[in-house]
Amino acid sequence: MGNGLAFARALIVLLALAAVLPAAHARRGSEHAAAVQVRELPGEARDVLTRIHAGGPFGYERDGVVFGNREHSLPGRPRGYYHEYTVPTRGERTRGARRIVCGGPRAQPEVCYYTDDHYQSFRRILE
Repeated sequence: MGNGLAFARALIVLLALAAVLPAAHARRGSEHAAAVQVRELPGEARDVLTRIHAGGPFGYERDGVVFGNREHSLPGRPRGYYHEYTVPTRGERTRGARRIVCGGPRAQPEVCYYTDDHYQSFRRILE
């Protein structure tokens, strides 16, 4: 009976790890993030993306600042690679939760991501 109990406990631990590890991996900036087509973005996000490619102008003072990726939600890159831009939200008195974060040269980014939940999740923008 002792071996059966030890086996059951080990199985429970393995099942718990199997449930937690994929989520932890996703938070650590998997290269296989969920994706969104440009046409599926809100109109305000499409406008900001156009402005990013044009080099501005932007509507918020903090647009273009370095995004630190401290939570490792995006693929690991050197500091200064990612820059963030505010996507306006109608009716919001602050900058709101929506952002586009792009990596690479500012006017010709290599990759951009959209978040509508203030960096909790990202979707790679497919252009």
